[in-house]
Amino acid sequence: MQEKLTIGELAVRSGVAASALRYYERLGLIRAARTGGNQRRYDRAELRRVAFIRISQQVGISLDEIKEALDSLPESRTPSRADWARLSALWQDRLDEKIRMLSKLRDNLTGCIGCGCLSLKRCALYNPEDRLAAEGPGARLLLKRE
Repeated sequence: MQEKLTIGELAVRSGVAASALRYYERLGLIRAARTGGNQRRYDRAELRRVAFIRISQQVGISLDEIKEALDSLPESRTPSRADWARLSALWQDRLDEKIRMLSKLRDNLTGCIGCGCLSLKRCALYNPEDRLAAEGPGARLLLKRE
């Protein structure tokens, strides 16, 4: 198996467009060596970094936060399972909270859309005269902790 990947090979293997890979490289999220002809060559370990970037973005982690996390990984060797576990532990609470909020949103939307109550007096999400404004901005009923 070939040790280094071209940008096209990395794009195919990762499912990420070459333009996005160049952008990730420009931000310092991934690294490439250059050939004598100035072509990019990526270590296979970059596939794992690209996968981490993609999934992190999909759950709402910013590229700045992703970079900060990736910068904590060792440069001199391929990250170990322990390195990845330590990195993922940094976001555990945040991801758990996001899961809780998404579940609550799903459950409330399903109930609200499908309840058929047609009555604002019985609606659990109704906020007459914007009384909840005093509690702060945003969807106060959905943001309340149980």
